[in-house]
Amino acid sequence: MKVRVAAVAASLVIFAPGSRAVTPDEMLKDPRLEERARDLSQGLRCVVCQNQSIDDSNAPLAHDLRVLLRERLVAGDSDKAAVDYIVARYGNFVLLKPPMQPNTVALWCAPALVGLLALFGFSRYLGRSRAAPSGPSPTLTVDEETRADALLEGKQIQ
Repeated sequence: MKVRVAAVAASLVIFAPGSRAVTPDEMLKDPRLEERARDLSQGLRCVVCQNQSIDDSNAPLAHDLRVLLRERLVAGDSDKAAVDYIVARYGNFVLLKPPMQPNTVALWCAPALVGLLALFGFSRYLGRSRAAPSGPSPTLTVDEETRADALLEGKQIQ
């Protein structure tokens, strides 16, 4: 019974909504602005955690970015202007989905290139293992052949 309770508690913690890092003092009073802020912050990366959005991260820098984003929205910036302001300060790395640019082409293409190279190497490996004989075929002496034939026919060997 204790194991079940622990499993349920662990799953609730793991699969809880991702917006648990946003504190009540950060939230805007205007629900429309808060919704815009939440939508935008899901696309911004916490530069400390790197694989979490600023909305999901508890890092102090993520808190600062959430506050900065909300300040820009309250000041009247459009969604694009608010995000552009943060990107201007932190670079494209702050975007969870950075745009494809000449300086990021390698980052976008590297996974596909590595996958193709692995597939090519694996196919070559399989081709060589099928084409190459497994070793010299063993030759049997006349005595061994007679014994093998007898075993295959089910005869008793002495």
